[in-house]
Amino acid sequence: MARVAVVTGGTRGIGEAISKALKAAGYKVAAVYAGNDEAAAKFKSATGIPVYKWDVSSYEACEAGLKQVEADLGAVDVLINNAGITRDAMLHRMKPEQWTAVINTNLNSLFNMTRPVIEGMRARKFGRIINISSINGQKGQMGQTNYSAAKAGDIGFTKALAQESAKAGITVNAICPGYINTEMVQAVPKDVLEKAILPLIPVGRLGEPDEVARCVVFLASDEAGFITGSTLSANGGQYLA
Repeated sequence: MARVAVVTGGTRGIGEAISKALKAAGYKVAAVYAGNDEAAAKFKSATGIPVYKWDVSSYEACEAGLKQVEADLGAVDVLINNAGITRDAMLHRMKPEQWTAVINTNLNSLFNMTRPVIEGMRARKFGRIINISSINGQKGQMGQTNYSAAKAGDIGFTKALAQESAKAGITVNAICPGYINTEMVQAVPKDVLEKAILPLIPVGRLGEPDEVARCVVFLASDEAGFITGSTLSANGGQYLA
């Protein structure tokens, strides 16, 4: 019987690639999104993957949404916490709502999504939880104290939950992408990309969403059962942790 995988932020960018790759690997996938109905409808039409709309920064929304996913597809075996936003500003200019929005979506969502499914995973003695952090959670980034703090928190969450869950057959790992060729990066001015970003990447190019997705598929597999509490860097050598 196919395992059920839930991907937050699963209809665009890296999340879209993850959703598609998991489906291709034989999983029943639920792609969660927050607000772009047009993109979600296009994704669903193109892939046949069911989509679910809720705000991952709300525990109540996550609890209700996951109940619906389990009613539709079955118990959740694999959880990919990928949803994330940016609200960049230097700290001395950052507004409280910019800080709170990023922490709620990029860090608190891990608790909101994981808590409703962790007991079921423990009871079934199987689970795969994969948290998409960031290179900037490892090294920090000017103008992103909120984002860097949240993504560093994702790594701490991963390490702690991995220790709690190992004997229950649940692995918990993090992936830290570097600069990936998504809409967000494509919006960076070309001269900035070519002069300030690409020279910092030893392989000399941006990563592709599919390359992150392949990391997820491996960590979700039975073959990765001895890997837990790990942080997998996929950044082209830009930062060696």
